[in-house]
Amino acid sequence: MARATKAQSEATERRLREVARELFAEHGYAAVGLERVAEAAGVTRGAVYHHFGDKLGLFTAVLADAHAVIADAVAHAAPGAGWPAIRDGSAAFLKAAVEPGIRRIVLVDGPAVVGWESWRRMDSQQSAHLLAEGLAALDDLAVDPGAAGALLGGAMNEAAIWIADGGRPELAEAALNRMIDSLRR
Repeated sequence: MARATKAQSEATERRLREVARELFAEHGYAAVGLERVAEAAGVTRGAVYHHFGDKLGLFTAVLADAHAVIADAVAHAAPGAGWPAIRDGSAAFLKAAVEPGIRRIVLVDGPAVVGWESWRRMDSQQSAHLLAEGLAALDDLAVDPGAAGALLGGAMNEAAIWIADGGRPELAEAALNRMIDSLRR
């Protein structure tokens, strides 16, 4: 039996992550079994175990990918510095976090499945660090950058959940902008 090449292995892993992301986003972590992921990806369940160890390992990889999608959206929307970048990045976060393929994975199942501390660590390595760096670079921030980042980050996560539950995005963004403006000296 021939061994899979590195490229084939990477393609299989990528396919599993894509399929799992779709299934977790649509049905939630609890409702998706590894057999279902393997079947939808056209591989054996053993391939899933080989690449991810177990369902938690697969979900953790999908969660990391989803966090990276949000961080990429933030970085793309706010490449500069200053208050406009904080506002633009925050708006981009809200928009990206409520996307159907992201919301359930990052905001609903993520903290519950991997645990709050692991979820926060993943978030801090992605979009939260962009916010922290942006706030730290401001010369007219009226409060501690760490406190401001924690409060804005929490507000953005809650606003994204509120939007996903039917809240109006423009109202959330307006409220968030008022919060951001209140941090300026």
